[in-house]
Amino acid sequence: MSKSKSLFICTNCNFTSLKWSGKCDKCGSWDSIIEENHNIEIANFSNKKFTPSNSVLTIKKLGEDSENHQRYATKLSELDRCLGGGLVTGSLILIGGDPGVGKSTLLLQVLANLSQQAINSLYISGEESLNQINLRAHRLNLLTAKIDITTDTNVIDIINVLYKNPQIQVVLVDSIQTTYLKEVGAAPGTVNQLRHSVLEFAAIAKKMNITFILIGHVTKDGQLAGPKLVEHMVDTVLYFEGDRANNLRILRSHKNRYGATNELAIFEMQKDGLQEINNPSEIFLDEYNAQSIGSTIFPLSEGSRTILIELQSLIANSHMATPRRAVDGWDNNRLAIILAVLSSKCQLNFAQYEVYFNVAGGLKITEPAADLAAAASLISTLKQQALPYKTIVFGEIGLSGEIRNSNKSFERLQEAEKLGFKRAITPKLKKKPPNLKIEIIEIKHITELLNYF
Repeated sequence: MSKSKSLFICTNCNFTSLKWSGKCDKCGSWDSIIEENHNIEIANFSNKKFTPSNSVLTIKKLGEDSENHQRYATKLSELDRCLGGGLVTGSLILIGGDPGVGKSTLLLQVLANLSQQAINSLYISGEESLNQINLRAHRLNLLTAKIDITTDTNVIDIINVLYKNPQIQVVLVDSIQTTYLKEVGAAPGTVNQLRHSVLEFAAIAKKMNITFILIGHVTKDGQLAGPKLVEHMVDTVLYFEGDRANNLRILRSHKNRYGATNELAIFEMQKDGLQEINNPSEIFLDEYNAQSIGSTIFPLSEGSRTILIELQSLIANSHMATPRRAVDGWDNNRLAIILAVLSSKCQLNFAQYEVYFNVAGGLKITEPAADLAAAASLISTLKQQALPYKTIVFGEIGLSGEIRNSNKSFERLQEAEKLGFKRAITPKLKKKPPNLKIEIIEIKHITELLNYF
């Protein structure tokens, strides 16, 4: 027997409750709660007869069948790095990003590159008309690419197209919020529609060994719209970041069942599409001035690559009881900790100053290895003295002021030497890097950093 039950779900944060209200109790948004009907099946297993399953396989058998799964190279080395080497057959890839950041542009370029390798693809456009896609293809000089296009967003109709055209190997859905199943009985983009659409695509991907690329909307706080369950159902989740005032676009890997997570790819938006940035350190250091006060170079490690970026700080006199702390590209709480350590262990007083901290280039830093570089930038600003010429800084700072080791120290030093840096202020290294000419200055406590100003 089945029992009908109604749940009320917030379309903004996916908070679930048993009754409707005008305001979401979790995120505080108004008029965002909708009703979803769920049929709960109540089964009686006492008299049920079970039949043995024939779907159990051994590891050896799986190894013999592994040649059926391969990767398609997108011919964009930056994207292939994020994907772990290319598009895996039979997988689901979810790409999210702000409107206008370049998701559709990038993936249209990918489908064009795949067509050059005789890989057949289907472009499902639920947001743009065929004429709009034609205008984009004309701007990108991709009119000769062999890509099948449809604007039908009914999931059942899409599956029928795939069965009638078994030569299709890659499917792009732009966007997943526009697809729907009539049987669900809800508007496209709702929680139930998203869940069932992704489940259907996942089933057909595994059954027919088709790669699905799903474009997803993001909410105002930058998270993928829809339930977190959607992220669990796909194999790879990529986030596309960018600022309309800046041509740089950053693609981050947040989940990848077939490769490393936290990978980073950098593109530049140009008139004829997105172009790869193979050496991003040179881009981020293009306007770096070694004699600039409050500027420090930090070797950022993201996935399999290292990027040298510039950290900047500025202090100004404040007449407020609580001076302002403004941070762009870093954690505000982390800055507060570094200021407290500098005040307590180094007797440096920032209490009467407003502090402004910025990561140049629009990147966002999450790793704790940036602590020492941030501290060096703040000390440089307070003492009005620049760091020694061509110096990089990295290391984690503990609450007692000790400098903790960071991972991938050799890769950071190697990248700095390649770009002409002469010395590095680092924590105590467990092993001396071989064949490096860069001068390594090891410090154990934050007070030792004051010796270089």
